[in-house]
Amino acid sequence: MGTVTLGVSIAVPEPYGSQLQERRAGFGDAAAHGIPTHVTLLPPTEVDAGRLPEIRAHLAAVAAAGRPFPMRLSGTGTFRPLSPVVFVQVVEGGSACARLQQRIRDTSGPLVRELQFPYHPHVTVAHGIAEEAMDRAYADLADFEAEWTVCSFALYEQGADAVWRKLHTYDFGSGRPAGTVPAQGSPVDQPAVTPHGA
Repeated sequence: MGTVTLGVSIAVPEPYGSQLQERRAGFGDAAAHGIPTHVTLLPPTEVDAGRLPEIRAHLAAVAAAGRPFPMRLSGTGTFRPLSPVVFVQVVEGGSACARLQQRIRDTSGPLVRELQFPYHPHVTVAHGIAEEAMDRAYADLADFEAEWTVCSFALYEQGADAVWRKLHTYDFGSGRPAGTVPAQGSPVDQPAVTPHGA
């Protein structure tokens, strides 16, 4: 069956998501249009495709225990020189993100993994581009502000074309994926929606 590359993240809603994606593209980041604007909860992780039902059930359980929380973005930061990244800062909601990502990577679940760097919630707006363009991203978005209530997170798969596509959105407190897709193991009379149809 092979492997798939998955990620879990909180989507930055409109109009902010598109605004930041366009700005990222404008700074010369070629990956901008293949990566929806987000706060990462699980970085790109390669898994056996056969484990997808188990992974979906695990994420549904994490979402069921979650509750909506306020998120606020303000200003810019950077991981340079450690990592060539400029980001918009998460100034409210960071601790809730940290708790969520820990539950997603729990040692009893199917997505256990070590992180390359300590977890730091953020919204990437430039990655691996020229230093001058990174400086421009840092300066141009220094006054960026956005706030909303986070009510869900989503599972994404990276395609062979390097584009990240959403498989499912999981609403907090529901115990099941959002929409018509049932939680794994639920008795249903209808077939589950295939991942790419979600």
